[in-house]
Amino acid sequence: MLRTIQEWTVQHALQTQHENWFMAIPKLMAFIAILLLWGIVRLPSLHDAWSANLGPPLINRIMARNRFKDIMQHLRFDDKDTRGERVATDRFAAISDVWGSFVANCITSYNPGRHITIDEQLFPTKTRCCFLQYIATKPDKFGIKFCVACDLKSKYVCKIIPYLGKDPSRPPGERLSENVVMKLMEPFMDKGRTVTTDNFFTSLSLARRLHSRKTTLLGTVNKIRRELPDSAKKNLAREEFSTQVFSTSGATLTVYVPKRKKTVCLLSSVHSVVETEATRKKKPNTVTDYNSMKCGVDVMDQMVRKYTVRSGTRRWPVAVFYNMIDIAALNTHVLYQACTGVKERRVDFLLELANELARSHMAAKEVNEQNLQQQPPTRDVGKRALCQVKCCCRKNRATKRCMYCDKFACGKCIKEVWQCQNCSQNLY
Repeated sequence: MLRTIQEWTVQHALQTQHENWFMAIPKLMAFIAILLLWGIVRLPSLHDAWSANLGPPLINRIMARNRFKDIMQHLRFDDKDTRGERVATDRFAAISDVWGSFVANCITSYNPGRHITIDEQLFPTKTRCCFLQYIATKPDKFGIKFCVACDLKSKYVCKIIPYLGKDPSRPPGERLSENVVMKLMEPFMDKGRTVTTDNFFTSLSLARRLHSRKTTLLGTVNKIRRELPDSAKKNLAREEFSTQVFSTSGATLTVYVPKRKKTVCLLSSVHSVVETEATRKKKPNTVTDYNSMKCGVDVMDQMVRKYTVRSGTRRWPVAVFYNMIDIAALNTHVLYQACTGVKERRVDFLLELANELARSHMAAKEVNEQNLQQQPPTRDVGKRALCQVKCCCRKNRATKRCMYCDKFACGKCIKEVWQCQNCSQNLY
């Protein structure tokens, strides 16, 4: 994945304005480390991370701000020359290769437990793309919608699918909700797991399809579903805290009244017997189990938002990349605790992770600085190029480079050092 990002980022930089631009893998890892540190600190702006008063000193030691902005400007995830052909069949073409590798790593790296929660995630962004969603009930109204399968206990993201609009590969007559659940659960079928969904995904036909793959379903049902009996759809004058049970082959429907003039319908292929609690509310066991298993994706989204690397951007692939980094950092923390048995705070783990990502780049940077100190302070004279030091001098032509940052500098940006012959001979 890093090599793919490196290849197309360097290609875009060479095609635009820089002739000798290059980014090594350690520098890309250091770039991701800065994003993780920015997610921990959460300053008003990403540029404030290099502030002497606000920003953490570690970010300044890892990479200069201009170099970070340069990488962000050229950050790409696919071949721009062939994107037009691929977009005709894949709307996610601008990042689909890297995204596919990321999802494959999530599937193969962790074996989820018995209970898996499926729900939607809206990643907040207002970038222009054809599959941007508006959901009025969400705190952030605009964003890119993802369908997520999450392990209930550890909150590990097992699989995630972006919503791109109408899917031509979906069989005709199949519901979108069923198609999404079957895609998300395909790697985890035939193991006796239980899937918890909300009323958008739950249906009797889905429960039967999952049951044929040795997987059970528990979720709320929308009352407009055709398979529900008429007595369950109608708002009858039911008593408060009353329960009505309907059964069919392989599934049980529970209609519970939590308060007057409100009913909740739950479909379950897990419970063959529905029992009520000996309390005042008389909750059935289907409602109790659903309340304890429905929160997997919501809690995961809260954890991701707490230390998110999200920042303002006009390119939707970069917004997807931010979401990828957030989920990868959360999954890495789960894997670290599962493999080592060490219970570590997530903020401490993210700080340690950022240090490890930037370690090789910082070591190479120190070696280069030591070599530069040992060399005589002479500037290379080459062909004419645009000045790269100040914004106001961008149109000026330059033939000299800085001996430290290797940028072209015009006459206004060059600082001459005058030495006599004796001092020059004694120094070098």
